[in-house]
Amino acid sequence: MTKKWIENLTGSLEQKKRYRQLGARIDTLPEPYQGVARAFQRYFVYCGGFTDGDTLVTMFSDFVDLWERASIDGTPVRVIVGDDPIDFAETFARAYSGKQWIDGERTRLITAIHDAERAEP
Repeated sequence: MTKKWIENLTGSLEQKKRYRQLGARIDTLPEPYQGVARAFQRYFVYCGGFTDGDTLVTMFSDFVDLWERASIDGTPVRVIVGDDPIDFAETFARAYSGKQWIDGERTRLITAIHDAERAEP
């Protein structure tokens, strides 16, 4: 009963556990992969806008897999992220079609424009 109440307030405890496990996997990466993966992780948390924990954990799992494979293969960071790290991060995040907080604001904006069009003479 208590677990369900806590999860209603904070979200899935299993998702949080999985997310921490993925973070621990990043901690085992050698540099420069670890530093770059942490920088992207921070970017995803602040700019990704995910509200769906399952989507975030799935994306983050795939992301950690990518950096583990790159470190094993010795792939240079720039080969992975290309010339524009922001574009890489945003393209990577867009591949995961979860619900984002901005979705509601986009709907409100579109509705406001439609309402304004109907009100015009």
